[in-house]
Amino acid sequence: MVSSLDGFIANQDGSIEWMHSTDKYENGVSLTEEYIADFLQSIDCYVMGSRTYEHAVELGWAYGDTPVIVLTSRDLKAHKESVEFYSGDLNELINQLKSKYHSVWMVGGTEVTKEFLKQQLADEIVVTIVPVLLGTQTLFSDYIGEEYKLHLKETTAFEHGMVELSYKILKKLNTP
Repeated sequence: MVSSLDGFIANQDGSIEWMHSTDKYENGVSLTEEYIADFLQSIDCYVMGSRTYEHAVELGWAYGDTPVIVLTSRDLKAHKESVEFYSGDLNELINQLKSKYHSVWMVGGTEVTKEFLKQQLADEIVVTIVPVLLGTQTLFSDYIGEEYKLHLKETTAFEHGMVELSYKILKKLNTP
């Protein structure tokens, strides 16, 4: 997930242009094409919501031919053969994907993130914080209504002022 410092994932008109930081942090890691390619190659399959899919197509498809499952009840067109659409039971889907793939990543979307957390289908949360305050609109966590215990695994500061935080999800708190 990419978020503003104040926890928003889209501005008032729903656009995400603010994600492209021009800040400069001298000690940060360079987001070179090689760095990004190495990261993308470590992922075997993506699961994303339909709005994230539409943004990804609009901005330029970064997922190559890696399998992508788009969660939607709408009738969308696949722009690549590696894209499938799914509208069934999320738990069943993830169990199927985990039997086929080592690394399954859920990408973006407040509603999808909430469902993954509520159904305890996520092992970790990776958030990249962009140095901007949006002030209002779509929240990253969108009032999940649950408490989760997390463990910080890793932090990475990038040259454009973005900071990536990787947390292992330890357990859902206050559950019967």
